[in-house]
Amino acid sequence: MVNIIITAFLACVFLNNVVLVQFLGICPFLGVSKKLDTAVGMSVAVIVVMALASAVTWILQVAILDPLGLGFMQTIAFILIIASLVQLVELIIKKTSDSLYKSLGVYLPLITTNCAVLGVCLTNMIDYPDSFGMSLLYGTMTGVGFGVAICLFAGIRERLETADIPASLEGFPISLISAGLVSLTFMAFSGFSI
Repeated sequence: MVNIIITAFLACVFLNNVVLVQFLGICPFLGVSKKLDTAVGMSVAVIVVMALASAVTWILQVAILDPLGLGFMQTIAFILIIASLVQLVELIIKKTSDSLYKSLGVYLPLITTNCAVLGVCLTNMIDYPDSFGMSLLYGTMTGVGFGVAICLFAGIRERLETADIPASLEGFPISLISAGLVSLTFMAFSGFSI
């Protein structure tokens, strides 16, 4: 069991990172990664939403959509589930940490349309149609991979604020260049298989 968890962690964080290898979830990756504390808050929210969405959508697919022959409703049903879970997480964050809620701003509700969350739910139904546990594990570890990527990038962006950068590259251009370089480092793992 520990081997499966370690393998899933390595695969989802390094080999098949949802942001840096699959290029899903770029909007919050670039938008919320200006400060490390905001990035940590966003990554926790995404981890929770991805884990819950993976579990709930798997149950929905297996218990309702497949038996009733409603597979064509999969995407819209998954989006509705994800939207509901994001609203739940948003309420919890607002009650527990108002400062984090304000710092996440518009990016918290945008988790609803974060293609990384929907992508994980859809991929789970292809890769793990018979295993609730693997679907939940993959969803959680993919959220962890998102969190690692956004926190790593937030640290880089904080360091860039004090760096001597040419005026034409300040702000968003240097962020895109940095994101590309970070993505290239993760692409170095693409030849490995676990």
